[in-house]
Amino acid sequence: MPAPSLLRREPEGAARALVLMLHGGRADGHTPVDERSTSWRRSRWMLGQIEGRLTGAGAAVWLLRYSVRGWNQRTSSTPSPVLDARWALEEVRRDHADVPVVLLGHSMGARTAVAVADDPQVTGVVGLAPWLPANEPNRTLSGRHLAAAHGRSDKITSISQTAAFVERAERVAASTELVDMGAVGHYMFRRIPAWNAFAVSRSLAFAGVADRSRD
Repeated sequence: MPAPSLLRREPEGAARALVLMLHGGRADGHTPVDERSTSWRRSRWMLGQIEGRLTGAGAAVWLLRYSVRGWNQRTSSTPSPVLDARWALEEVRRDHADVPVVLLGHSMGARTAVAVADDPQVTGVVGLAPWLPANEPNRTLSGRHLAAAHGRSDKITSISQTAAFVERAERVAASTELVDMGAVGHYMFRRIPAWNAFAVSRSLAFAGVADRSRD
């Protein structure tokens, strides 16, 4: 199996926080994630759009590339991207031992973020068009912040399931929020500035870092 990898963007000076971006994928699939992966490329494109505001505020931004494309829970007791995200968080600890970490995930990446939110450095999860099936466990969010954005025209993942998950998470999370992005679909091709603004503002807020672009 190929190894996961990280694309890293660092601020000038010591990082005050870190945003770990987690891209989407498929329910099942053992094809390696490479440059042709549309899910990875979508998050790579978003990284290029938002990294300036994040690094300008003193936050490092890392994008994880999974080893394979699928969640793959049917063939493994631990889903593939969860193993990769745990590895990435250990890399964070090695390079940025004590900074707060926010997990920013799209689709399957948001599900992965929830699964690993119990890491001691994680302070919050920001989910974009998240894949959060009915009865998805939420205990990992205990004491963490959760914000999700979802479009009503999404045919890949369900805004109603996201709403139900956020409502259940209120019992354990430090805070919860669901933003209705309107009549937009799963891949964030429309209302791009709004998706980006949501990702940046919630990530910085959960990391406890001021957005210097607003000064």
